[in-house]
Amino acid sequence: MNQRMNQLKEKNDGLFIPFITAGDPTPEATIDIALMLEEAGADLLELGIPYSDPLADGPTIQEASKRALAGGMTLEGAMKLVPLMRERGLTIPVVVFTYFNPLLQFGEKRFTELAGDMGIDGILVPDLPYEESDDLNTLCNKQGLSMISLVAPTSNARIKKIASRAEGFLYCVSSLGVTGERKKIDDRVYDFLETVKQASPVPVAVGFGISSNEQVKEMQQHADGVIVGSALVREIAKHEDLLKDEENRKDGLFQLKTFVTSLISS
Repeated sequence: MNQRMNQLKEKNDGLFIPFITAGDPTPEATIDIALMLEEAGADLLELGIPYSDPLADGPTIQEASKRALAGGMTLEGAMKLVPLMRERGLTIPVVVFTYFNPLLQFGEKRFTELAGDMGIDGILVPDLPYEESDDLNTLCNKQGLSMISLVAPTSNARIKKIASRAEGFLYCVSSLGVTGERKKIDDRVYDFLETVKQASPVPVAVGFGISSNEQVKEMQQHADGVIVGSALVREIAKHEDLLKDEENRKDGLFQLKTFVTSLISS
C-alpha cells in the first residue's frame, strides 16, 4: 500500500480518508456508502468495526457502533463486507479500524488471515502501543497487510521510532481526547505535523476533530491528507431512515454525497 499511497500523495492536492462504521445503519447501506465515498473523491476507506467498549471513540461514533451492533454486525461480518464492496466496484484501499481486545478474542493469526483473504489492505488498532505491536506486525506482514501507525502530540521522542515502521500512511491525532467534532483545532498541531512529516516515509494524514471545509483546507496545508470520521457519521445518523430503506437509499446517499463534496471542495 506504500507505493499506492505515495503515488496518490503526488497526484492529489490532499488525501481524503473518510471513516464509517461497518453496519451503520445496515450492512447493505455500508456498501453503498463506501461506493459513494469513492465516487465523491475518497482516496482510502477507513472501516470501523463496531465495539461496545471503545477507548478513542467520542459519542457520535459510539452511537454508530450501538446501531451497528443492534443490527447484528460482528467483527467477522464487518470484514466480509469488503469483498462485497469490491464486487460492486470499489477500488480504493480499505483499512479496518478495530480495538485490540476484540482482535485478541478473535485470535491475532485468524484475524490477519481473514483480513488477507477478504482483500483488506491494512489494519489500525489505536489502543495497541507501538512497543507491544511486534507480533501483530509480523502476522500482518505475512498477509501483505499494512499496519497503520498513530502518533499523538504527546508522542514526542517516540515519533521517529514509530514513523520508521509506518506503512500506508501515518495517522496523526490532532488533539488529545476522544474523536469528535471540534470548533477549533489547537494551533500547536502545526509544529507537531511538521515534525512528523520530516520523520515519515509515508504520507501523513491528520484526524480527530476535522468537520468543516475550512478545517480541511487548513489541515491540508500542513499534512498530506485528512481523516474525517465523526462529522460523516453524524450525517449518516441524520439520514438513517433513508439509508435503511432500500427504495429511498438513493436519496440518503445523495444527501451524504452533497455533504462530502462541500467538505472537501477547494
